[in-house]
Amino acid sequence: MKMSAIIGHRGAAKIAPENTLAGIRTAYDKGVQWVEIDVILLGDGELVIHHDRTLNRCTDGKGELLSLTLPEVRKVDAGVLFASFHGHQFKGEKIPTLREALNLIHSLDMGLNLEIKMHKHSPEELTTRVLDQLQGHPLVEDGKLIISSFDHDVLVICKEKKPEIPVGHLFEKLPANWLEQVKRVSAITVHSNQKLLMKSQAAEVIDAGYELYCYTVNSGKRAVELMSWGVSGVFTDDPETIKAALL
Repeated sequence: MKMSAIIGHRGAAKIAPENTLAGIRTAYDKGVQWVEIDVILLGDGELVIHHDRTLNRCTDGKGELLSLTLPEVRKVDAGVLFASFHGHQFKGEKIPTLREALNLIHSLDMGLNLEIKMHKHSPEELTTRVLDQLQGHPLVEDGKLIISSFDHDVLVICKEKKPEIPVGHLFEKLPANWLEQVKRVSAITVHSNQKLLMKSQAAEVIDAGYELYCYTVNSGKRAVELMSWGVSGVFTDDPETIKAALL
């Protein structure tokens, strides 16, 4: 699967609240064709788009999401903290459900890298619920969705239950046995922390026939350097800066 060279990280996290519908729309408005967002499980079994284990960093609420219900999460403001630094147009923004995000991304004709984010979840429960919601969705049918995770067990479950959905293996630092892990889950892409990636490692991944995507790249100079290594794309909070550097 070929994603785009510029992938909006958590939407467009530098210029809009991360992992929100506003963030997705903002990425679209900046010409981004693909976005990356995180999905996690609430205590009532609902799936929402959020990165952290708690509400504390990105909202005006507090508490662990695994102990909260969707009605409780819907009461918090996911834009107010961002708005205090970047203007108040995002005040009142809510944490979206997975279904809301999927439908918006499809309506905008964008592609999606959906990261399954583990926070004390049962890999089986979380992954199965995600796959159930993806069943028959147009993003899957149109080949515009890829699942990624740092958790190897999650990717194993994905390939066992839905082998038709492509997966990408996320790594913080590329391990010596990266190829073995990637092959075990039939991943088609490798995603690596650009700060810990060496040029020789990038060449190894690319020479093995895999697309390599790097996160999180907010420097135009670094994006150009990575592309000169043969990297297929970068995840960025700042699509405007990266677009200006690459295009």
